Amino acid sequence: MTSATDWLAQVKAAERRGELLAAYDLADQGLAEHPGDLWLQHRAVLALARSGATRQATQRYLAYDLARAAHEEDVAALAARIAKDRALEATDARRVALAAEAAALYAAVHARTGGYYPAINAATLSLLAGRSEAARRLAAEARRQAGQGTDEPYYRAATLAEAALILGDRAAATAALARAAAVHGGDLAAVATTRRQLRLVAALTGTEPTVLAPLAAPAVVHFCGHMMSPPGRAGRFETTAEARVAADIARTLAQHRVGYGYGSLASGADILFAEALLAAGAELHVVLPFDRADFVALSVVPAGGDWVARFERCLAAARTVSYATEDHHLGDDALFAYAARLAMGLALLRGRYLDADVAQVAVWDGGPPGGVSGTTVDIGTWRATGRPSITIASHGSAVPAPRALADPARRRVPRAMLFGDVKGFSKLTEREMPAFVEVVLGGLAAAVARHAAHVLFRNTWGDGVFVVLDDVAIAARCALDLQQAFAAIDLAAAGLPAHLGLRLGGHQGPVYEFTDPLLGRPNFFGAHVSRTARIEPVTPVGEVYVTEMFAAALALSADTAFACDYVGHMPAAKGYGNLRMYLLRERGG
Repeated sequence: MTSATDWLAQVKAAERRGELLAAYDLADQGLAEHPGDLWLQHRAVLALARSGATRQATQRYLAYDLARAAHEEDVAALAARIAKDRALEATDARRVALAAEAAALYAAVHARTGGYYPAINAATLSLLAGRSEAARRLAAEARRQAGQGTDEPYYRAATLAEAALILGDRAAATAALARAAAVHGGDLAAVATTRRQLRLVAALTGTEPTVLAPLAAPAVVHFCGHMMSPPGRAGRFETTAEARVAADIARTLAQHRVGYGYGSLASGADILFAEALLAAGAELHVVLPFDRADFVALSVVPAGGDWVARFERCLAAARTVSYATEDHHLGDDALFAYAARLAMGLALLRGRYLDADVAQVAVWDGGPPGGVSGTTVDIGTWRATGRPSITIASHGSAVPAPRALADPARRRVPRAMLFGDVKGFSKLTEREMPAFVEVVLGGLAAAVARHAAHVLFRNTWGDGVFVVLDDVAIAARCALDLQQAFAAIDLAAAGLPAHLGLRLGGHQGPVYEFTDPLLGRPNFFGAHVSRTARIEPVTPVGEVYVTEMFAAALALSADTAFACDYVGHMPAAKGYGNLRMYLLRERGG
C-alpha cells in the first residue's frame, strides 16, 4: 500500500504540471487507501476548485466534513475559496453580494490565523464588492505580513504584487511579479490561479493587463500538417523539405513558448512536431483516430524510411495517448477529421485549466482540401472559431489524388447523443403508469420538441430516452432543458411518487446512420452509441454527465453558455471501463 504522504506527493506533482484532473484522480485513489486523510481530502477539493468545478468542490467539501479542520488555515480557506469562485462565476447582480460574503469568510480566517493569504483574498473580494476602503486596508495588512514572512517565496511575491495593484503601486507590482516569475518553480497550477486573480484586480483598478506578462503560462497548441510523401515522389510535403520544415517547427515552438502539444502522429509534420515538443521538454498528447495498427499502415508506413520507428518512439514518450475510436478505419477518412477536432478540444480544455494561450500550428502548402479530412480541413475548422492559427510552409509541389473511400452510406459521422432514464420507474404500479406516460414522458417530449430542427432521432422504451442531435451545443441545451422539464413536474399532483428522478448521460462520437428495418426510419448504430448508454446509469439523479469527447467538442464550439466540470474517472455501467466524466451545467448557474 502506498502511504498517504506518497499519494500527496504525487498529487502535488500533477498540480505543478497543471494536470488538475490527474491530481484529483490521484487524490481520490489515495483516499480509497487512506479514507479520512485530511490533506488528501484538502487536495482533492482544491484540484476541483482550481479546475473550475465549483459545484463538485462544494459537494466534496461537505462530504468530507472539512469544517472539522477549521483550525488549519489552508483547510479553513477552502470554504472561502469556493465562495469566491461562486462570486466570480456569477454574471448578474448577485456577484457583488456573493463577493461580499466571500470577503467576510476570508476576513474571518485572517482574524483567526493572521495569515497574509486570507487577508489578500479578502482585500480583492472587498474591491469586487465595491468596498474600496476595506480593500486598501486589508491589502496594506497583507503586504506588511507577506513582506515579513519567511515561507514559500512564490506566494509571498504573488501576494505583494496583488496588494501593490490594489494600492495603485504599479512599480512595486511589476517588481513583485518579476520575483514571482523567478521562483514559481514550475508550479503551473499556482501560476494559473495567480493570473486569474491578478487579471481581476487589474480590471477593477484600471491597470493594463500587460503587467501580468511575466507570469504567462507556457502555450498550448494543436498541431497538424501534411504527411510525408515517399522518397522521390511529388506531394504536399516532400522528403527534400524535411530538414527545413523541422527547423521552422522548432523555431516556432520556441518563439511561442509552447509547453503542451495535442495532435496525431502521422509520418511527416505530425511526427516532426512530436519530436520537437519532446526535444524542448514540452508535453506531447497524442490523439489517434482509430485502431493503432490500421493507423500505422495507412499514415506511417507509406512514407518509408524510419518513420515507423520514429512513430513508436514518440508514442512511447507521449504523456497521454487517446483514441477517437478504438475500432478500425474501414475506409472512413472522416475519422481523421473527428480525431483532429477531438485534439483541438482537448487543447482548449488544457489551456482553460492552465489559463494559457492556445493556438494551432500547421505545416501547410496553402492548397485546397484533398478530401473529407486533412490539414486544410483542420485549419478551416480551427479558424472558424476565431482562434489564432500559425502556418509553416511545407514546400510541396503537388496535391495527390484522394484515395478511394468507403461507400458514403457506410461512413461514420460525429453525432451528439443523450441517453436518459427515470430512477424509480421499475417500482411504479399499474395505476401510476398512465400518469407517468402523460406527465413525465409528455414533459420530456415537450423539451425535446424545442430542438426539433436539430434532432435526428428520438426513441423511448419504458423510462428510457435516446436522442441524437447534429450539434453538440444544441445537445447540451437539450439535456439541461430535459432536466429542467423534469424538475418542473409536480409529481405529487400527478399521483406519482416523489422518489422519481431523471439521469442523463451525453457523448459525442462517430456513428453509423442506417434505415432501421424494424422501425422503418433512420437510426444510429455503433460502439459510441453503446458508450453513451453506459454513462447514464452512473449519473446522479438530476444531473447530466458527459464524456471528455463531449466536453472537448463543446469547448471547440462557438457556444460559451455551458461549462463542463470534471468529476473524475468513473466506471461506466456493465464493465465498459473507466471514462473521464464531466458535469454539464450552464455557465454562471
